[in-house]
Amino acid sequence: MSQQRKRRLEVVLGAIVPLPEFSSDEARQLCGEVTPQFVSQTLTQLVREGMLHRYQQDKATRFRWAAPQAFMPQQWIDRQIHAEQVTQTPLEDRPRERLLRDGAESLSTAELLAILIRVGIRGESAVTAGRKLANRFSEQWHQLRGLSPQELKGVSPAVTQSSYAQIMAGIELGRRIAKLEATHKRATLRITSSALAIEYCVERFAALAADAVQEEFHIVTLDTKHQPLATHRITVGTLDASLVHPREVFRPAIRDAAASVLLVHNHPSGDPTPSREDYQVTDRLTEAGKLIGIQVLDHIVVARTRSLSIRDAT
Repeated sequence: MSQQRKRRLEVVLGAIVPLPEFSSDEARQLCGEVTPQFVSQTLTQLVREGMLHRYQQDKATRFRWAAPQAFMPQQWIDRQIHAEQVTQTPLEDRPRERLLRDGAESLSTAELLAILIRVGIRGESAVTAGRKLANRFSEQWHQLRGLSPQELKGVSPAVTQSSYAQIMAGIELGRRIAKLEATHKRATLRITSSALAIEYCVERFAALAADAVQEEFHIVTLDTKHQPLATHRITVGTLDASLVHPREVFRPAIRDAAASVLLVHNHPSGDPTPSREDYQVTDRLTEAGKLIGIQVLDHIVVARTRSLSIRDAT
């Protein structure tokens, strides 16, 4: 019976995996040797596990893959045949044992989540739950921290109150460690070149480069050793030399007793190529900084594709 079911799953996945999206009817037609009911059951299971997204278009039910590059059909079929229970997985292949043997970095995100979830429920293992969360939040991990127990349970019923608490504790611990590491790095960092300025801004303003829908203008204040002191957002909106007033830029720099500043802004288009206005803002603030004794070291443009120094581009 298991071999027969395995064969039918192979037929269904062999037909639909190459398709980026498809309808229910298309799937059934492509799997002619398998009953329509079995095809529907398989699609439902893939949706339940977060492998497929289901949506309506022109009154027809359609599907598209959640993470096509990450989906491995044969492994998924094997898990279906073996009921996806961790207890049926060889001891040496279980996430916890692999972590102890090979280190946490060797595990996928889904496996790390499975360890935090710890115990599954009837019909859904911790591994399955971890995989669902990994698929659901693969491009939006920042959202996970703000979800309620009910919202995570909606993704997988195996996320109980206990496992929710463990996941949130793990996220918060990781956040605090990352913050301490960043603080330590900033304490020893000296921005003495455009390359180091770009490297610092790429890390510090990663969210601004990737997610912001408007231009934002920030400054980084630095001490006499060119070590970062703080960052300040000055304006939101299209960068314009007439709108970025030196008073607003240098007020926080004076308050920080800064010796110099980095100018930073983003290009939501993804292309960091400086505009005429970018050059005008840089020149105007550089001259204003000379008058009050605060040097403008550089002006960094951050964007999704790459980041660059206006000093180098001049």
